[in-house]
Amino acid sequence: MSDLEEDRTASLMTPAKLAQLQERPRTAASPAAWLDALASDAGSGHVRRLADLRRQIGAQLREWDYAPVAAAVQALEEAARKLDFAQVEPRGWLARLAGGKGAAAAFVSQVDRIAQAGDDLADEARAQQRKQAGAVAAERAVLEAEVEVRAIEKIMDQGARWLQDMRGQLKTRQAQGGDAAAQRQIQEDTQRCELLVVRLKQLRAVSSAAQQVLERCKGLATERAAFAQSLQALQEGPLKAWQKRSAPVADEAKSRGSASDGIDGARTAQQDLQAALKQSAGECASLQRHGQELADELAALDAPLQAAA
Repeated sequence: MSDLEEDRTASLMTPAKLAQLQERPRTAASPAAWLDALASDAGSGHVRRLADLRRQIGAQLREWDYAPVAAAVQALEEAARKLDFAQVEPRGWLARLAGGKGAAAAFVSQVDRIAQAGDDLADEARAQQRKQAGAVAAERAVLEAEVEVRAIEKIMDQGARWLQDMRGQLKTRQAQGGDAAAQRQIQEDTQRCELLVVRLKQLRAVSSAAQQVLERCKGLATERAAFAQSLQALQEGPLKAWQKRSAPVADEAKSRGSASDGIDGARTAQQDLQAALKQSAGECASLQRHGQELADELAALDAPLQAAA
């Protein structure tokens, strides 16, 4: 090999250039073998850390269980739906003698059941707020994973530029010919390019899958926060309004067997509460569905991470 060819090979294959693409040097029997290891191992440290973060995010995801709050919303909706104001509407004296007090007692019992279901939902809402307050670790894991993905993408850009430069110079060297040693070096460098091509494909698969997972994580975090606020608004709005409207009706029904005032307002509050509960049930179902989708994507991310580790 001529001095010029040796200079070109050195400029292409310097350990400093390839070392920029990876973080875990491996001992090798020769400099050539070490360069091969570098080309096939680029970004391995970032990949391994991303695998650790994937496990952390998965563990944190399993802590979010929306089944209890979904059950509480459903129980309150069912109790509100069964409330029948016709039981306490004024009727004739004969109807009141026949069963007015029994119907009023049933109505008051229904009101009590709604109140209890509302308390149960409030307990679940507080549990959601506590989880939301403790979500800092999950947010930190996502942010750190984004840093690792950006580092992998930087390595991919560096590797692609290095690969393009090397292939261009290999064409020049091939056109110049040379002795057997020069041809052997060209062949080794060509194989080294192929090693890096495979590695860049592995890193691209990791980056693509990880980006999808991280976008899902951020979307789910936003949805969780909105749901926690929605539950709070339900309690402070429609549920509290229903309690305010229905309490006087229940008190009058308990004492007189019927209620003459406030029924229309209480019935409207009942309808508003049911509409709000229907919305909360839909939000909860959406969270459960999106959480499962994230769990599936986290599981799918394991394969490219294992391949690139």
